[in-house]
Amino acid sequence: MCADRDFAYGAAAGLLGDLLLGDPRRGHPVAVFGRAAGAVERVLWRDHRGWGALHTLVCAGGAAGAGALASLAVRRSPAASVGLTAAATWAVLGGTSLGREARAIGGALAAGDVDVARERLPHLCGRDPEALDADGIARAVVESVAENTSDAVVGALVWGAVGGVPGLLGFRAVNTLDAMVGHKSAKYRRYGWASARLDDVLGWPGARLTAALAVAAGGSPRGAVRAWRADASKHPSPNAGVVEASFAGALGVRLGGTLSYGGRVERRPVLNGEGRAAAVDDIERAVQLSRRVGWLALGCAVAVDLVRPKRWRRFA
Repeated sequence: MCADRDFAYGAAAGLLGDLLLGDPRRGHPVAVFGRAAGAVERVLWRDHRGWGALHTLVCAGGAAGAGALASLAVRRSPAASVGLTAAATWAVLGGTSLGREARAIGGALAAGDVDVARERLPHLCGRDPEALDADGIARAVVESVAENTSDAVVGALVWGAVGGVPGLLGFRAVNTLDAMVGHKSAKYRRYGWASARLDDVLGWPGARLTAALAVAAGGSPRGAVRAWRADASKHPSPNAGVVEASFAGALGVRLGGTLSYGGRVERRPVLNGEGRAAAVDDIERAVQLSRRVGWLALGCAVAVDLVRPKRWRRFA
């Protein structure tokens, strides 16, 4: 087995493992990291950007450092290196669980049980579900599938291709920290600033690759490009807007508009205003598009890994 292809073999095995196994019900590595990050926060929290930056450094740096040490420990064994990459890839990817949650909500909506759909929506995104009707829930699910395709699949593969196991773990750590402390609440406006900004930076290449692959894999390449160019920059997030706009155009649906987070109402711009309103059937279409994008992203990540300079592979 060629050592230079350890990431390629391991990433493919990890993505297949996610497809077959999904996330464990208990003891998921990301959940373990989240509990550790929460413990660090309880020690470090101050209403100050500097303390928040230290929190980000300790948690994300610790995850990436652990990945580097583990990679060094197995670097002389191609089989162990492939196994480590496969385990890390499986741990950080969440495409299968994303699809399962989306389909569960879609199934409840298809059965006419909007109350069950509302109960399940917080498993997928942070929207306030009580004020949403069936179409509003469907729109929220499609948007969440689009954004999480970038965060939970493509972005991780991009940084895995660049940085190996440390890249995989570091990216997922930053993304998790952003979800924990990166929102604009009174408590985290300063403390979570570093995590949120670092997540924006690390998420930039994965979001653009996700959008490009949605153009290639969706049903309307021209519509995806048009929505991406016309509407992505209107979104408050530099990365979510790109992904959601391209998915909206690829699926021929209209996303964005008024939504509520934690009792705070936001009026976001409409993405792909030429499309129809998202409906229940579009949830399955979004999940299928997400899966195609994930496999294409694996191919891109493997290609990047095979051409990157060998000196980068020491810790990867």
